Amino acid sequence: MEKPKASEPVEGQSLSQAEAPLMAHEKKQTQDQPKWSFSLNLACVGSSIGAALPVGYCTGVMNSPAVLMRSWCNETLIARYDLHLGASGLEWLWSAVVSIFLVGGAIGSMTGASTANRFGRRGCFYICGILLVLGAVCFAVCRLLVSVELLLLGRLLVGLAGGLVTAFMPMYHSELAALSQRSTLSPCCAMGLTAGVVVAQICSLQSLFGGADRWHIALSFFGLLVLLCYAPFRWYPESPKWLYIVKGRKEEARQQLQLLRGYSSDSAALQAELNEMELEASAKVEASGFMEVLRNPRLRLPLIIVCAFLGGQQLSGINAIFFYSVSIFRKAGLSTQAAEWANLGAGSLNLATSMVGPVLLERVNRRPLMLFSTFFCAVCLFLFAMMLYFIESFSWFAMGCIGCIFLYIFFYQFGVGPMPFFIGAELFEVSPRPAAMALGSVVYWVCNFIIGMAFPTLQNAWGALVFLPFSIACLLLFGLTKRYLPETRGRDPSEVAPLVADGFKSKVLRTRTASQSS
Repeated sequence: MEKPKASEPVEGQSLSQAEAPLMAHEKKQTQDQPKWSFSLNLACVGSSIGAALPVGYCTGVMNSPAVLMRSWCNETLIARYDLHLGASGLEWLWSAVVSIFLVGGAIGSMTGASTANRFGRRGCFYICGILLVLGAVCFAVCRLLVSVELLLLGRLLVGLAGGLVTAFMPMYHSELAALSQRSTLSPCCAMGLTAGVVVAQICSLQSLFGGADRWHIALSFFGLLVLLCYAPFRWYPESPKWLYIVKGRKEEARQQLQLLRGYSSDSAALQAELNEMELEASAKVEASGFMEVLRNPRLRLPLIIVCAFLGGQQLSGINAIFFYSVSIFRKAGLSTQAAEWANLGAGSLNLATSMVGPVLLERVNRRPLMLFSTFFCAVCLFLFAMMLYFIESFSWFAMGCIGCIFLYIFFYQFGVGPMPFFIGAELFEVSPRPAAMALGSVVYWVCNFIIGMAFPTLQNAWGALVFLPFSIACLLLFGLTKRYLPETRGRDPSEVAPLVADGFKSKVLRTRTASQSS
């Protein structure tokens, strides 16, 4: 006698009774899906606004009130120390004020691995908050206390916080998110940095806080955002992977997973994630320090990719354009006021395009996005350099230069902008991840420092052709991506790591194709 199917009602059984097991199974599957919990949203939004945004703010806030701040520094040194600096001396002092932020970033990055492993990702976020608040206090009182030293100290403190942010935050977001949520949360750090630059451009306008007697308010305004976002700190979750794999605190990791995903205590998905962590913990690579990561041949190629992406992002010219955008716009024929508004427009476009990032990264693979971005950034920079060089030849070249800048910013945020910050979290497993991302962050800040110090000199020597090396850097990133970057979207790092374990002999595309066909 043929048995009735599970979905078909038997004699004496109502339709609702027959469907009850199926409905229960579907309900169980729905419960096992990771949810966008309050804890997850709070951690990602709060950390991005409370730490990444202030770092971006401190990057962009010095541009507009620079002349007024230089004058104040000169007057303060004369009044307090009877120290009269010449033009070159004042230039060196201002270079120190600007660059000490970048030096702090490099130092903060170097300590990022040990800090993230010792105190946890949440603890690292807390330390960033302390440094940012102290920096904001220094900025707020430096003019009142007539102290250039406090201005320098504040820049150093926020730089240290910036180094920690770029080293730990993409890792923190990646480890909090489920695999299906990772693409949406990965660009949050980059979005925070970009938003900070735009907020700084607005706050430092002459009509707002950028005046001669208000620039210290512009410098310290970010402190309000820090206090606001750190107020609910006790509800910020810790990384379950750090708790389980690094510290062995398995029960706490289970509780954090339930809180982040909305899993029930008997959820199969919860147990599956814990089993994956146990597998990674038992087979983890013993490479948690800088030297161990540098010496491990299996980690060499992914480390080169991370460092090249983060360093290449700076060498692609984005900061050179924003540091000197007002002067570039003026050279292109705009008035001073129009150049300031064009600069704000460029920053707003940068932010608007970055907000499309989560949608794109969730739907489009990493490789084509990065290839698309690097190629068109290279083209825009080349055209910009040529038009700026021959700007006197054709009247429309001035508007062409402005168009190239806006197009460059548009294409930049498709890949070159957001991807370098989180690609390390997708290439490295938990054990070597903090050291690898800290090394990449060091390269990021060092290249930022090199651009800030060398660009004015090179611009004076080469003129408009100074933008050609940036175009070449984008082409080199294009080649590295095409040959060696594996596709990481929708893959756990344990699946990706073997694809790049053979160094420059790795057959990324062939391996990927073979795995797909099987």
